[in-house]
Amino acid sequence: MSLDIAHSSAPAGKWSGLWAVRDRLDAIPLSFVSLCARLFPAAVFWQSGQTKLEGWQVSESAVLLFQEEYRLPVLDPYLAAHLAAVAEHLFPVLLVLGLATRLSAAALLGMTLVIQFLVYPDAWPTHGVWATCFLLLIARGPGAFSLDALLARRLGCSH
Repeated sequence: MSLDIAHSSAPAGKWSGLWAVRDRLDAIPLSFVSLCARLFPAAVFWQSGQTKLEGWQVSESAVLLFQEEYRLPVLDPYLAAHLAAVAEHLFPVLLVLGLATRLSAAALLGMTLVIQFLVYPDAWPTHGVWATCFLLLIARGPGAFSLDALLARRLGCSH
């Protein structure tokens, strides 16, 4: 059951202004929303990745962070710090470009779930926002303002 009422049944009169606002909001392109869903979480992950580096190297403090605070099960802290640093740089760049968007969003959603359930479980409101952005990208794709869309057009694919 949908609470959204079809455009054709919009009543005139005192509610017409409300329907006009709804129609304007409906006109926001999904490609713009998808662009925002790509850019803003990408910035968060990029900045996090930057804190793990000293020059071109993963810092000892990043490894120590994984060893002392994050304490991920199974993964060695040295390996986890390096994997996180690579992922937090690679996938945000791909998201910004809109290249391999669904894969990148899925990878960052996976990281978000690990962070949520194994590292900072009390930060669910923030992680929920990130997850929502990633789920939108996984479900609907990167939108028209992306290299994925450009490649799809060049290759004659619909998506």
